[in-house]
Amino acid sequence: MTIEQLKSKFIEKYGEGEISGYFSPGRVNLIGEHTDYNGGFVFPCALSFGIYCLIRTTERKTVRFASTNMPFEAEVRVEDLNIAIGKEWVNYPIGVFAQFMKKGLTFDKGADLLFYGDVPTGAGLSSSAALEVVTGVVINDTYGFGIGRIELAQMGQKAEHEFALVNCGIMDQFVSAMGKKDHAVFLNCDTLAFDLVPVKLEGVKIVISNTNSPHKLDSGKYNERVAECQAAVKAIQPFQQISALGEISWEDFLKVEDKIEDETVRRRARHVVSEIQRTEDAVKALRAGDLVKFGILMNGSHDSLRDDYEVTGIELDTMVEEGRKIDGVIGTRMTGGGFGGCTVSLVKEEAIDHFIEQVGKNYEAKTGLTPLFYVAEIGDGGKRLF
Repeated sequence: MTIEQLKSKFIEKYGEGEISGYFSPGRVNLIGEHTDYNGGFVFPCALSFGIYCLIRTTERKTVRFASTNMPFEAEVRVEDLNIAIGKEWVNYPIGVFAQFMKKGLTFDKGADLLFYGDVPTGAGLSSSAALEVVTGVVINDTYGFGIGRIELAQMGQKAEHEFALVNCGIMDQFVSAMGKKDHAVFLNCDTLAFDLVPVKLEGVKIVISNTNSPHKLDSGKYNERVAECQAAVKAIQPFQQISALGEISWEDFLKVEDKIEDETVRRRARHVVSEIQRTEDAVKALRAGDLVKFGILMNGSHDSLRDDYEVTGIELDTMVEEGRKIDGVIGTRMTGGGFGGCTVSLVKEEAIDHFIEQVGKNYEAKTGLTPLFYVAEIGDGGKRLF
């Protein structure tokens, strides 16, 4: 849908008048998976697709929420913008309004909001974070609250914790707010220190392959992995004082690995600590222009997520296996939480059509699912469009 078409939808729903438009992107994580809640490094980039929001302020003391993607609509009094509505999608933006209210900020005017998303839902590309961040940017700009972008990202994370009841890390909201065109974000999830690293892919593109097996890392599996990582920390603490796995180097981990008696917990920790090292090495390789090494590290990331962290599954593993058979694929791995969703691959431009055709055919033959492919462009973080 074009911006002009979206404006027409807004006018059709809410009537004529002045409209402002905003956008925040989804994200793909190039490497650094399940490291965020362990205080480690991640390396995501913002995508050129995400969530759009059109807004018009009103003298009416209510906020109306509608989406071109979802049928449910709501009208909420400004004083009630901290109360969840069942399990509906509007809880994501309402949760962001609530974070402003927690700071003692009030809304002197109401508003009409219309959302539209072109980031695939359930693909593990952070449509929810994009929705939260675009709402934060819209509120902050429209009501003139002057809150910084990193704080807006943190408010989006809190909205997801409190209103969507998903205890996510900060990565998704951070890159949706702070991303920059043609750059990836090298983020320390413990301190929020970050670098914007230029992504120079001459003759190579980022291809996202959607398994069409919805990303379904449910809270039980997620919390199970978190608990296993915490158990690993406790097992290591008598030998090295750490409070998170992100605080121990790979070399030091190898010295104490055998002190973790539970074999499953040991493997979970091995993935996290090795993945943090891989992420640091991958950023160095990219800065040096060594895409071959970057691809090798991507492949190692997937294998670790499959064997040690066990969050891939047949669909993601099949997509990666088929991708690795194609000449011109530099590296390929699952991206996101796992158990469905997407893979991310670095593919030489001349091989992209063959990759999509061959991987798609072989994947469908083996899984019965029809995949989708996106040749990704790296875009900016949340911003006003007009």
